[in-house]
Amino acid sequence: MALQQLNPQAAGVKGHDARGIITTASRGLAETLNSNLGPKGTMKMLVSGSGDIKLTKDGSVLLGEMMFQHPIAKLIARAVTAQDDMAGDGTTSTVLLIGELMRLADYYIRDGVHVRSIVEGYTLAKEETLKFLQTYKTPVTEQPSENREVYVRTAFTALNTKLAADTAQEMAEVCVDAVTCIARPNQPVDLHMVEMMFMQHKLKSDSTFIQGIVLDHGARHPDMPKRLENCYILTCNASLEYEKSEVNAEWAYTTAAMKEKMVKAEHKIVDDNTRKIIALKREVCQNGEGFVVINQKGIDPLALDMLAKEGIIGLRRAKKRNMERLVLACGGAAINSFDGISITDLGRATAVYEHVLGEEKYTFVEAEKPASCTILIKGPNKHTLGQLKDAVRDGLRAVSNTMEDKAVVAGAGSFEVAALVNLENFLEKAQGHVKIGVRAFGEALTIIPRTLCSTTGRDDAAYVLIEMQEAHKAAKKNGTDECPGVDALVGGVADAKVMQIFDSYRSKHHMINVAAEISCQLMLCDEIMKAGQTRGGRGAIQA
Repeated sequence: MALQQLNPQAAGVKGHDARGIITTASRGLAETLNSNLGPKGTMKMLVSGSGDIKLTKDGSVLLGEMMFQHPIAKLIARAVTAQDDMAGDGTTSTVLLIGELMRLADYYIRDGVHVRSIVEGYTLAKEETLKFLQTYKTPVTEQPSENREVYVRTAFTALNTKLAADTAQEMAEVCVDAVTCIARPNQPVDLHMVEMMFMQHKLKSDSTFIQGIVLDHGARHPDMPKRLENCYILTCNASLEYEKSEVNAEWAYTTAAMKEKMVKAEHKIVDDNTRKIIALKREVCQNGEGFVVINQKGIDPLALDMLAKEGIIGLRRAKKRNMERLVLACGGAAINSFDGISITDLGRATAVYEHVLGEEKYTFVEAEKPASCTILIKGPNKHTLGQLKDAVRDGLRAVSNTMEDKAVVAGAGSFEVAALVNLENFLEKAQGHVKIGVRAFGEALTIIPRTLCSTTGRDDAAYVLIEMQEAHKAAKKNGTDECPGVDALVGGVADAKVMQIFDSYRSKHHMINVAAEISCQLMLCDEIMKAGQTRGGRGAIQA
């Protein structure tokens, strides 16, 4: 009534009706994604306005490309995809947990419990669960070479929910190799130093890791070598072609000799610079080493011919991002002038070779210890390439997060059930009405193992959940480090550590934190208002 007095055109709902709308939207979003969870999850087909089809089970991709009309669903989708940018995985799990938290909160509120009791209980349970996560995690070393199997299985767990098991295993190895290549002691991992190059060629199982750079163009002279070993790399951003003057000028000649002399004078600068490169090559290549020139600007045909006669590979018009990464991969310096060039400006590469695919050429530059590398993704069609791209991104983030956190968490729903058992014990210490919220939070965590059971085809998730709880209690009583979880192959209970199913510590931390915060904020909304504008124009009061 007060809202209508302020603005007759405004509309709104209050109390239970407002919470009902919010709960319905959050549960509807969760029910849309729940069948995607786990390696046995189903896929969704996205159809664009132009009729393009995309098949995916990646929660981040679905939330990013789906069109939402409901403002609550849009809010949850934006918040969760922002969390995915931080943690790289756990999008679907976070949405499911938000939906379950809202469902249980609505049940208790309709039963007469005050919303503040639920919110305070959720906050207390979140803090206790995050403390328990610190004790439940499994420490690993920062160097993947020392715990390679754990890093590979962590990447495999992230990839297996989006790709077939055999492809996920191959790409997990690639992701660990890529992050290991660019990692430097006491420095954060910069995943921008890992470039993904796509080839619509052969099968996705042919995707591989390149310890260096892949350029999407080849040499511009037919007589240049196709492969060189143990090469010096000259990276430059200086023109090796004749350029017209910026002012208008005319010259006249009366004889052919005079014309020839003027032409030579025009190309003298280019020829001199090319001779400097050739002289440097002869100076440093004493034992059969190769020499490669990669220029961001142009190289004219005469200069290319001079380089080809000396057995030098010359690439022109290289992209700026490739030039920056070449220096990181091979060393040396990107020069802007050929005056005074020396061996200190040169990088080193173990091999440089050209690969021809149809009408396209690719140049591979492999180095011994590069700070930048490439993942070469192959597939028979654009759909496969897009699916691999989304999955590899999550795999790289899982490996880098594990390296920075120096810990992993047992997956397969093991942590969620262990956190439930811990919250049941915590209830004895909690006092007052917040116990209701703590109990509801623990029950909501079980949505992950229950959904994993459902996607494997079992319809007795409640019995599996009870079996997991008893197994966790027995492990705690006996003092063992068993982590009972859901076996996705058969739907039974098995030790997650024995199955080598590991989740990123950061993704679990963000899932608990983000789901609790969003749920609490949404529960505290007791009125939804849609304000309209009165006929008074700008000066009119708006609600």
